[in-house]
Amino acid sequence: MNPDPTASIESSSSATLTGAQLFHRALLNQGVEVMFGYPGGAALPLFDVLHDSPIRFVLVRHEQGAAHMADGYARASGRPGVVLVTSGPGATNLVTGLATAHFDSVPVVAFTGQVKSHLIGNDAFQEADVTGITRPVTKHNALCRDASAVARMVNEAFFVATTGRPGPVLVDLPVDLMNQPVTPGPGHERPRLRGYKPRRHAHQGQIAKAAAAINAAERPVLYVGGGVIISGASELVRQLAERGNIPVTTTLLGLGAVDETSPLALRMLGMHGTAYANYAVQESDCLVAIGARFDDRVTGDVTKFAPKAAIIHIDIDPASISKSVNVDLPVVGDARDALEHMLPLIERRPRQAWFARIEQWKRQHPLKYGHGEAIKPQAVIEQLGRLTDHDALITTGVGQHQMWAAQFYGWRRPRQMITSGGLGTMGFGLPAAIGAQFACPGRLVVDIDGDSSFQMTMSELATAVACDLPVKVVLLNNNFQGMVRQWQQLFYDRRYSASRMVNPNFAALADAFGATGLRIDRPDQVGDGLNELLTTEGPAVLEVLVDAEENVYPMVPSGHGLDEMDLGSLA
Repeated sequence: MNPDPTASIESSSSATLTGAQLFHRALLNQGVEVMFGYPGGAALPLFDVLHDSPIRFVLVRHEQGAAHMADGYARASGRPGVVLVTSGPGATNLVTGLATAHFDSVPVVAFTGQVKSHLIGNDAFQEADVTGITRPVTKHNALCRDASAVARMVNEAFFVATTGRPGPVLVDLPVDLMNQPVTPGPGHERPRLRGYKPRRHAHQGQIAKAAAAINAAERPVLYVGGGVIISGASELVRQLAERGNIPVTTTLLGLGAVDETSPLALRMLGMHGTAYANYAVQESDCLVAIGARFDDRVTGDVTKFAPKAAIIHIDIDPASISKSVNVDLPVVGDARDALEHMLPLIERRPRQAWFARIEQWKRQHPLKYGHGEAIKPQAVIEQLGRLTDHDALITTGVGQHQMWAAQFYGWRRPRQMITSGGLGTMGFGLPAAIGAQFACPGRLVVDIDGDSSFQMTMSELATAVACDLPVKVVLLNNNFQGMVRQWQQLFYDRRYSASRMVNPNFAALADAFGATGLRIDRPDQVGDGLNELLTTEGPAVLEVLVDAEENVYPMVPSGHGLDEMDLGSLA
């Protein structure tokens, strides 16, 4: 990293620094290398100090894209993603991205310019109550009221965002304070958060009870969520499964925590999970939830969820325990710490009858799809998995394509699947892929997207082109809001109200942005089309015209139990 451009000023003990210079020094001390955002009047002092900075600033085309890029950067790398935008609409455009990160426990640190201190509350030009607006969608937020506190507030933001259950933090910075000269304090000002004491270490007695319950179980299942990936506990989950001979199912955000080629893998559970994962959960006598929050898309009707199981819940957030589903044995603490202490207590059991039952379900209800004259989206994703050796870093938008990616890509390792889980944010895929590519410059990054989702943030193609990023997009175009159409077909008598799309030629659109645009519309073109996409230099989009009325199955209808699936074409 290059020297701090303010170093010559700071070398003098009597020198003063502006609030903006303190901000910049604090970012460097935090090891920030990349920031995403968009300038504006109230943030200009902050952008001025970044002009000669070693920190790379990525100019986005919309502030929502900046938040998703920081999110994708954080999920791919495990390091916090950083955003800087201006006041008013610049800040409010972050809200969807902050909410996305908040739902999925992603460490994003956002900084917003604000109008002058004496104008706050006076309806000044481009003023918004940013802390009030973002309080529900951040882990913590704060308005700076003293220029000398800038460094401490930056450090607090990174500390809160990355400890305990991670999440987004926002700091609002009035422009006058950023121009104000102050005498700097120490380079690393310690956070002062007396009430914030995240718990990391689980109670040893609870761990021992959990291990005893697992050892005694005849039909246990490990239910693994995104918290396992966040904590770096994926290898420990694998060891737990193998040592105890226990099948494993994962949530959408837990995909990659377990190699799906393992005979112990049940793949994803829930509304669009595998039939055999759902049946196994419903028949289990001991369900071990690790870093998962019992989302409604996972449980179905909670009164029917895992009715035969004693439920163990390992989670760092005590507020998640028994929030949606009553648990029998809570273990509050970091998943990695809890599993490290639990592993020596786990005994191997053969459980032959249990695995025979699971194998029967796998044979009876595999994931499959039909074939025809139109391209099947599942076939595209399967072929992409084979061509990339199931090792690409994949982002997605939200909808049918997201579920098909979850079902058919074939996940091998953690931090490989980057998607919006809790909020279900359409438009997430492309900007998240850009952020992930910055985090992992040597990796192949592919956004599997849908036509409706892609159009919400497709202007960020210009960002990919400007930064010469080799991001690839597999765009599954069915000319519908696919998941909305599926629900309208199944539950609203095919009354396709406001779900049919009139789309552009996406390949031509990509060319107009300066990327490479490709287009296929026949099944026999899939292999060649994907090969051309993957070998094209720079950003590229492959538009795939797919079967417009293909549905995602299995599907657990709203209000039903996991074993009350509509298997559709899988039956």
